[in-house]
Formats: sequence, C-alpha cells, structure tokens
Amino acid sequence: MVKPIIIIQARTGSTRLPRKMVKPFFEDKNVLEILISRLKEVVDENYVKDIIVATTENVNDDAIAEICTKLSVKSYRGSEQDVLQRFIDTAESQNSNTIIRICADNVFLDINSLKKLATYLNNTNDDYVSFRTKEGKPSILTHYGFFAEGVTLAALKRVIKLTDSPLFHEHVTNRIHSYPLDFRVNLLPIEDFIPGLESYKDLRLTLDTMEDFDVQQKIYSDLVSRPDGLTPKEIIKYLDEEHPEFYDIMKSTINANKK
Repeated sequence: MVKPIIIIQARTGSTRLPRKMVKPFFEDKNVLEILISRLKEVVDENYVKDIIVATTENVNDDAIAEICTKLSVKSYRGSEQDVLQRFIDTAESQNSNTIIRICADNVFLDINSLKKLATYLNNTNDDYVSFRTKEGKPSILTHYGFFAEGVTLAALKRVIKLTDSPLFHEHVTNRIHSYPLDFRVNLLPIEDFIPGLESYKDLRLTLDTMEDFDVQQKIYSDLVSRPDGLTPKEIIKYLDEEHPEFYDIMKSTINANKK
C-alpha cells in the first residue's frame, strides 16, 4: 500500500495574527520551519511518503514558498479562498490518494500520535480518520493543537461535488466529520493516545493570536532542549509545575475564539 503524504496548510494572510508563519519564533526560525523540521522525522522513519506545503498564489505567500525551497520541501500554490480545491489540487499533483492534513499553526503537534495515525491509514478503507474527545468532538474542533487528520482524496472530491458552501470549501474536512453518515468516518479516542489530556480543558496550543504566540514561544524555548520536552506529557508537566498562570491566558483566548 502506498503511504500517505503530509500536506501542511500554510499562508501568511491570517486575520488575527498576520504573517504569523514567518514571524521569528525561536533562534530566528519561524513556526513553519520548526514544524517542517519536526515532521521530517516521520518521513525519515518511513511512516509517510513525503511532505508538501499547500499555500496560495498570493504574492505575499512567496515567503512560504521560499521557506520550502530553503528546507528542500515541496510546495504547491493554489486558491487562497477555496482551500478544499487547493488540497485536492495539491494531492493530485503528487499522485497521492491518502492525505494527512496538518495546520501549520500547530507547532506542538504530537509526533507519536501522528505516527500512529499514519500507520492506521495504511491499514484502513476509511474516508476520514482522526481523534475525538469522550463527548465525540473531533480533535480539529478542539484547541489542543496536538492532532492531525487523515482523509482520502476521493472523499475530498465527493465534498466538492456535494456542496458549494464557502464554509466547507474553507474548512477542508468540516463537511466530512459534520456528516459522518455520508462518509466512512473513524474517530479514535484521544484518551487512548494521550491519557489524561481531556482533564485539561484550558489547554490551548494552536496559534492564532499574539497571546498564543507569546505563550507558545516561551513554552517552546524552555522545553526544546529538554529530553522529550515537546511531548504532550512534558508540556503539561511544565505548565502545571512552572507556569500554571499560562492556563488563564489560554482560557481567555479559548473563550474569545470558540470553535
């Protein structure tokens, strides 16, 4: 079976934090550079076939393409508004039928869960595979920032035929996990992969605002050199023991950015 490819969704045109992708985050590296470097481990260990960054044709995203060239990673440039079409075109450009979708603003993505997702995708006929809370909420709708999604190209092509809704064309997998009876959807319990995570309701590690950036920059700089420092377990331990006040900042941002 052909292994999936990772498609990283990235652009500079964020409404809440413009150019967050190229803003220096740690030692002159931006979050996209850091994320790509972390994901290369998954390619090197043969869990996935390749990494490609799906960005836009907007001239402002020349910076994204330049980062990819610098890191010897492929990029594809497509529609800025129709992200669904961009993903379809990106996958087709690589002749790939199975995609792992990752948002570039999740610099703390859990590599262990990603490897398990990739392995699962190699042994299933599901249209969509990701993670869920005990209440059944897909991980993409949480603020954790630890999880990726697996989806087939065929499922994305079905979505584009089913709806012209801007919502479903902007949020690539929303039509699939919102209507699980229309697709073969498999959501794996978060607790099976990161035990105890769901008790941390105020944990937010997805990057959308300046408050997110400042907190995550501090977390990353403190933990990157520690053994297993970027694992969910060590991040939570760090927050609990060294910076519990960060939870208050995260909670405020969660409340202001409900998903």
